[in-house]
Amino acid sequence: MDAVDPTRAFVKGVKRLIIKVGTAVVTRADGRLALGRMGALCEQIQELNSQGFEVILVTSGAVSVGRQRLKYRRLVNSSFADLQKPQVELDGKACAAVGQNGLMALYDTLFSQLDVTSAQLLVTDNDFRDSEFRKQLTETVESLLDLKVVPIFNENDAVSTRKAPYVDSSGIFWDNDSLSALLALELKANLLVLLSDVEGLYSGPPSDPNSKLINTYIKEVYEGAITFGDKSRVGRGGMTAKVQAAVTASTKIPVVITSGFATDNILRVLKGERIGTLFHKDAQEWAPLVEVGAREMAVAARESSRRLQALSPQDRSKILFDIADAMEANESLITVENEADVAAAQQAGYEKALIARLALKPGKISSLANAIRVLATMEEPIGQVLKRTEIADGLVLEKTSSPLGVLLVIFESRPDALVQIASLAIRSGNGLILKGGKEAKRSNAILHKVITSAIPENVGEKLIGLVTSREEIPDLLKLDDVIDLVIPRGSNKLVSQIKESTKIPVLGHADGVCHVYVDKSANMDMAKNIVLDSKTDYPAVCNAMETLLVHKDLVQNGGIHGLIVELQIKGVAIHGGPKASSLLNIPEAHSLHHEYSALACTVEIVDDVYAAIDHIHRHGSAHTDSIITEDNEVAEIFLKQVDSAAVFHNASTRFSDGARFGLGAEVGVSTSRIHARGPVGVEGLLTTRWIARGSGHVVDGDEGVVYTHKDLTRRA
Repeated sequence: MDAVDPTRAFVKGVKRLIIKVGTAVVTRADGRLALGRMGALCEQIQELNSQGFEVILVTSGAVSVGRQRLKYRRLVNSSFADLQKPQVELDGKACAAVGQNGLMALYDTLFSQLDVTSAQLLVTDNDFRDSEFRKQLTETVESLLDLKVVPIFNENDAVSTRKAPYVDSSGIFWDNDSLSALLALELKANLLVLLSDVEGLYSGPPSDPNSKLINTYIKEVYEGAITFGDKSRVGRGGMTAKVQAAVTASTKIPVVITSGFATDNILRVLKGERIGTLFHKDAQEWAPLVEVGAREMAVAARESSRRLQALSPQDRSKILFDIADAMEANESLITVENEADVAAAQQAGYEKALIARLALKPGKISSLANAIRVLATMEEPIGQVLKRTEIADGLVLEKTSSPLGVLLVIFESRPDALVQIASLAIRSGNGLILKGGKEAKRSNAILHKVITSAIPENVGEKLIGLVTSREEIPDLLKLDDVIDLVIPRGSNKLVSQIKESTKIPVLGHADGVCHVYVDKSANMDMAKNIVLDSKTDYPAVCNAMETLLVHKDLVQNGGIHGLIVELQIKGVAIHGGPKASSLLNIPEAHSLHHEYSALACTVEIVDDVYAAIDHIHRHGSAHTDSIITEDNEVAEIFLKQVDSAAVFHNASTRFSDGARFGLGAEVGVSTSRIHARGPVGVEGLLTTRWIARGSGHVVDGDEGVVYTHKDLTRRA
């Protein structure tokens, strides 16, 4: 699917929309108004207003606000004796009358700050029984919208004639959800957005980890099959009322239920993003177009991974050999699809660096196939006994290597990454879900097809799932009960967004700010070679040098000038830190923590190795840092004290790579300090589990057990 899938195409025709915001959104748990959420709501409406949309707001919250205020007023006006008596529940109509004033005052203040005018319209159920009222209401709203005024509707609970206004579901409308649906049809809106305290309609109570967010509501599928949780802490009907209102309105216009706690969900809906739950009269026709759900894909990958783990090591290796053969057999087909991606990227005006990463150059398929074969011949990683301990006589405990489970890998640009990641997942016995960049869509699709076609039926091709829409990612990132590790490979923006959006452990690095420090004792010919290689061999990758640190003595003897000239000859743009820019008259870098990913770098002068280490810790990213020196004592200080995933002496930072480390391939580079660190190969995709073998052993309060804790691990 494209970024805007067919089910979200309705946004193109939206001009007039009604937004209904619930009590749980506009108030806090204590009943006070939620200023931040209301401010974000008003800012979104202001932006829509400025873009030419006609926005009508239906708001709840008056009763809750009034109740909180009247409770406080009763408290301050009561004697101690009064407070000892049973407290009578406050009259709901009085609460509504008091709360409406405060609610509208805040809306007026917030909108005024945004240079937007709002208007209050209070209505009751009985008003709509009068056809003249309906006609006049429509004319008034039309006039307000022509003047770019935002009409704000609320049910006038203070004077409602219904005997049970908070539970009665008879009449024309019975709460603000049904009122918003009525107004949407009455005022001929193009869209109704119902803002809730949850992200949308779930298949069960949202608190249940097995509940799944329903992206598109299909009445024939979900009616009667959904288990609703408790209603909202405030308000009347909770999700049940919203669904009823959405079903009613969706006979004429699309309806979206989404969270009002997010600061931009209304804007995202109007961009066609797949958030919340969509109700639409054509939903049943779209059902065949809906892709396999995120949860179903992850569960299928886990089931297939367990079948993969049950195979013999030889059978698992054979799968990799078969994939390598399939890659070479389908090279021409892969090349055609990749060339189509490259041509499309060029036509779209993508940067040259991205196009270079996208292209599968001649010989690349053969190289990938050979790398897969190397991986297949490596020592079996699963079930290795890492430690063997005699707990007690006849009771032996083994610590063994074990697959993590299901991996979600999100990567950009490079289709060869798909091959490496898939091969590593199979070698380590893990299930896999892949999401590649849209610029490599055709390449990823054919590579995925070739690889999964080589997986035997007794494992299942669903071992490796391919997500083709970015809108699926939020759903996947919620599946912390099914997916065990997320590995983002791409820009620091991508990695940061993923880390902020999931509870699943994330393995990756946000930046690749790598340093090379040239010490005063460095062999300058060696230094020039290493610096040039670190920066210019492949400037766009995360292990390329971004900052060159130079000992102050090399300024005095001219050594730094030779390094800078060599870089400039290779086309590298030079920026300076505070000292270097001042002493060498070069442009000052806007930041000392900057990943250029291009032929550019920062140069800074430091007093000694300790200053270099301090600079790296202050401005680096803990990826890869190197020292060039002939002083072994200085080298050891650097190697021991620099707290990065990879630290080198007299070697290019470009060696920080899974294949170059002998890992066969890598799924990425990790700068985290938990689990794997540095280039991550097969070992980084494994965890441990414990296996105990006894003969009727019981604890029995530890009275009858003699613990020996003898190390039985075989040592070479």
